[in-house]
Amino acid sequence: MTSPQTPPTLPPPRWYRWVVLVLVSIAMFGNYYIYDSISPLADVLTKQLGFTDSDIGLLNAIYSIPNIIMVLIGGIIIDRIGTKNSTSLFAAVCLAGALLTMSSPSLPVMASGRLVFGMGAESLIVAVTTAIAKWFRGKELSFAFGVNLTLARLGSFAALNSPSWAASAYQRWQTPLFIASVFGIICLLGALAYWVLETRGARVYSLGPVGETDKVKFRDLFSFGTSYWYIVALCVTFYSAIFPFQTFAVKFFMEAHGVSRETGGFLSSMLTLFAMVATPLFGLLADKVGRRATLMVFGSFLLIPVYLVMAYTRISLYVPMAVMGVAFSLIPAVMWPSVAYIVGQERLGTAYGLMTLVQNVGLAGFNLLIGWANDSSGASASNPGGYALGMQLFTLLGVSALVFSQLLARSERGPNAHGLETIRAGA
Repeated sequence: MTSPQTPPTLPPPRWYRWVVLVLVSIAMFGNYYIYDSISPLADVLTKQLGFTDSDIGLLNAIYSIPNIIMVLIGGIIIDRIGTKNSTSLFAAVCLAGALLTMSSPSLPVMASGRLVFGMGAESLIVAVTTAIAKWFRGKELSFAFGVNLTLARLGSFAALNSPSWAASAYQRWQTPLFIASVFGIICLLGALAYWVLETRGARVYSLGPVGETDKVKFRDLFSFGTSYWYIVALCVTFYSAIFPFQTFAVKFFMEAHGVSRETGGFLSSMLTLFAMVATPLFGLLADKVGRRATLMVFGSFLLIPVYLVMAYTRISLYVPMAVMGVAFSLIPAVMWPSVAYIVGQERLGTAYGLMTLVQNVGLAGFNLLIGWANDSSGASASNPGGYALGMQLFTLLGVSALVFSQLLARSERGPNAHGLETIRAGA
């Protein structure tokens, strides 16, 4: 007769946690590359396939549309089947979407591919975010999030600079999308390697609370506190000012400022370059000093002037893009890990899913809105002033982000604070 196996009590060593982080970040790397593969291809799609700005906006908007529901379902799936299974599942969906996007020049087919990709991509991000919270909560959580974003955004950097390292690929619309599919394979391989590592880790080490629950109640969706909803509001306004801008950034830089596609791609990738370097540093700063809500206020403030500077002045584009890069590094470094301090571990997947759901409402709406604004204003190389309306809309989003971050800071200095201003690493 065999005795019951004693559950492992030894926590995972530090090196094991960081290998886990690298593997899930590889999955995110491929995910980010596929998403940003559209922006440097925008003018090629216009010239070779006759796409309008509204069509190009649709390719990124439709990515977000299913996630208005899917990421919430994805968060519940994560809470039920676990991070290792859901990460592999969603990575496979990402690859399928990338393959469908490159398969045909038809706008409906390409849009369908982006829709399928979006169904997996945002849920994959939620799964990876939940996994990091599980392995690093109470340790170097903000720094770990920062490192993850750095490695993931290397995928964006590679995609936005592909006109430089893969210039010949842009002679035909399909080749850059084929390259994106290769990165989709890398995404899936990273997820599968993480599955192996966590399976072994669960047998050998005590992982503590794993963020999974047998039963998720939908009424839980309405029980998150005020600070959580301020973070959600900041998330949707901030990212709606960043990613829809990047959808049209290369085309805007080429037509309104007369730069080459290679230079436009690099300018857009400056956001990623800054984030790759500075996000882990800001995460480390938040771990050391706390003050997370205050840092979010500062990052939101930086976002406000940059679009007006690009629209109405001839100041070097490197200046506003550098300022935007600092904001793009700072806010995500503290915003996502802050949720782990506000929401219980057993509901963390659902909380991140709900947050990403609302974010995707903004991304879908503003990709479509900016495409419409550019077309209705006649934005083009012969009418660069047509881009001004879109830049004004992005500025309003920056102002809104500042308002919500200030409300969060006030809440976290009151009697119902969750410690965003005070908790430090190891506390």
